[in-house]
Amino acid sequence: MSVKVSARSTQGMVTSPHALATQCGVDVLARGGNAIEAAIATVAALCVTYPHFCGLGGDAFFLLSDSQGKVQTLSGIGQAAADVQGYAGAIPVRGPRSALTTAATVDALGQAFAISQAEWAGSQSWSALLTPAIQLASRGFEISNSERFWLNFRLPEAATLPDIYRSYLHDGQVPPQGFVRKQPALARTLETLAVRGPRDFYEGQLARRIAAGLQEAGSPLTAQDLAQTRARIEPPLSVPYRGGELLAHQPPTQGITTLQIMGLLERFNLAEVAEGGADHYHLLVEAVKQAFLDRNRYLADPDFGAVPTELLLSASHLNQQASDINRKLARPWPHPYQHGDTVYVAAADAAGNSVSVLATVYFDWGSGVLVGDTDLLWHNRGAAFSMDPAHPNRLAPGKRPFHTLNPGMYRKNGKVQLLYGTQGADGQPQTLAAVLTRLIDYGMDPMAALAAPRFLLGKTFSDATDSLKLESDVAPGVVAELRHRGHAISLIAAQSPLMGHPGAIAIDPKSGLLSGAHDPRSDGLAIGL
Repeated sequence: MSVKVSARSTQGMVTSPHALATQCGVDVLARGGNAIEAAIATVAALCVTYPHFCGLGGDAFFLLSDSQGKVQTLSGIGQAAADVQGYAGAIPVRGPRSALTTAATVDALGQAFAISQAEWAGSQSWSALLTPAIQLASRGFEISNSERFWLNFRLPEAATLPDIYRSYLHDGQVPPQGFVRKQPALARTLETLAVRGPRDFYEGQLARRIAAGLQEAGSPLTAQDLAQTRARIEPPLSVPYRGGELLAHQPPTQGITTLQIMGLLERFNLAEVAEGGADHYHLLVEAVKQAFLDRNRYLADPDFGAVPTELLLSASHLNQQASDINRKLARPWPHPYQHGDTVYVAAADAAGNSVSVLATVYFDWGSGVLVGDTDLLWHNRGAAFSMDPAHPNRLAPGKRPFHTLNPGMYRKNGKVQLLYGTQGADGQPQTLAAVLTRLIDYGMDPMAALAAPRFLLGKTFSDATDSLKLESDVAPGVVAELRHRGHAISLIAAQSPLMGHPGAIAIDPKSGLLSGAHDPRSDGLAIGL
């Protein structure tokens, strides 16, 4: 269980959903590494210790801010196979046919490493950053409570996840608490990457093994598809908020959706609204609804059709949406649900560099396909495509799918003051809105902001209704008032693992003090140097 106070340091900090992975990153900082290098080591370790949410066979996103205030994003999104003619009707959400996009996590890690070397005076070797993950895979580690939860949760669907239940069960059962797992095949895959470099995943010896394994499993991906995979370096999107600005990735991520929600909330005086009260939750939920309407209408790969980014973040559009929010009445809400699971990592170093990262395999356990002899779990992000020929996110060869991931930063006067992000698909913008208002508007400490009761609008993994889910530690009077305003309420357990696993690091621009935490609903931990 995570410590229920925020970590503090002036020398550097890492937060992630698994304590062992966090420690790997902090160890990098301790030997003089920078925030990018710490983040790479942490993500690599999570690909071993948190396999249900994160893996080398998935996608990843970096927001990078150097000590001079230069911010850039890395969008590691795999593209659809060149040949998708065999797809008609609904795309499978599990199995080899769901493994129809390449995986860009490794290229994103490699490009982040190149930026570290070229621009951030990086001192660590690529192989040294992967070594802790290799050791965890080969020597073993105690599996997390989160992994055990999701293995149990998916047992009714075990027939659709044969690779997972063959490889991750112990004597046919979900492993008990304290079970030590070793992954020698994954250790060998990581060793190959450590020696041969990140592009070997796409164009070298390892790429040939991956392509053969994908083809044997029945995926449409080929060696040529792997070779064309590249993460993109792009400038961030931004929106003003409370005298500063919030930063996020460009489409096809829903970073713009989080920015829209916060841009709408900027138009309401939360100083007059009690934190955790009915007005607070109502405004959050109604802002989410407005932004989701735009998200579902427009968001897709801008290479295949224009996304009106400037319009959606314009003052005039946000003013109009804000005026459509009824302070006392809930908007009716049917809405298509987007699944997704991932891990959030943040790292900050003593030199003033900071990194905000999300990595994912989409659904918990991704496609469920372990590729050949590599022990790589491939993601199922291709299932996020639409098969509606009129939809902007429709499937097409070489296209990048809509992505729920959106790590963020908040800065004032050019100085980063918050690093934040969360697991949770549709819940990501919702969780971030709750966490950010608590951090910025209400001045809460990171752990207090992350631990406070949250909401989730719409369908979830366990509930197929479009109700507003509230954790049961929301005050009964608040629940009653929200019902009175027309919200269809479903109560779920307090501190539910279904509510996402955000992390945050707050940075005091005057003292340099770092305060960080990871959601107590996870196995995570923030550790200061």
